[in-house]
Formats: sequence, C-alpha cells, structure tokens
Amino acid sequence: MAITLVNPSGLPEIGAYRQVSVATGSKLVFVAGQVAWDAEGATVGEGDLAAQVEQAHVNVGTALAAVGGTFDDVAKLTVYVVDWTPGKMPAFLEGVSRAAARLGITPEAPGTLVGVAALDLPGHLVEIEATAVLDA
Repeated sequence: MAITLVNPSGLPEIGAYRQVSVATGSKLVFVAGQVAWDAEGATVGEGDLAAQVEQAHVNVGTALAAVGGTFDDVAKLTVYVVDWTPGKMPAFLEGVSRAAARLGITPEAPGTLVGVAALDLPGHLVEIEATAVLDA
C-alpha cells in the first residue's frame, strides 16, 4: 500500500481522520471535485446534506476505481460545504458514515473542510476532491 496514516504524538487524535499521511507510491492521482451527481448528471439528495456527502464520496470512489485506486490510496481529501456551520456536522458525519458503509471503507485520510458561499450549481451543497498515491 502506498499510503501510511499517522496520528503524531503532540497532535489531537480525531476519530474521523488521521493527522498525517505518508505516501511512498509512484503514481499521483488528482480527483476533481465531486458533487452529488449520479451517472446521468442528475443531482442526488436535493437539499439533503447527508445524501449529498454520501453521493460525493461514492463519486470519488468511482473515479479512483477507474484508475485502479481505492480510498486506501487517498493521501488527502478537501471538502467544500455551502454555508458551513458547526450545526451541520451531524448531517455531514451521517453522510460520511453512509458512504463508508455503502463502499465498505473507513475513510481516515487527512482532510480539510472549507465553508464556501456557493458551488457550481445552486442545488449542490458539498464538493469533495481527493489526492491519491498508487503503487505503479
């Protein structure tokens, strides 16, 4: 495996992710921001943050699989959420949990969550981009 996840001493342990990832592979994969579109381009979960988080994760998984990767290869996730407030965390975590169950994964790569004013379309509430490292 090309990614080793670490929680260094001196940094808090966050249950949802590890603080550091160390990449030893040789093939970098950059997944464009994925929104809650299905394969036909229809928005999944209109107005439902949890459903959109789930679908965006599924789309990241689909993109990774297309190049021979999985969530185990993800070095970092960046998540953009429209009008983020801490009160949205339960819905966000529900979506992550549903995606993990659906994909059979435990997403633990380091991540950054960024609140934004808007995304590409008014109905999209979340966008997730990934950087992965694969063994060639």
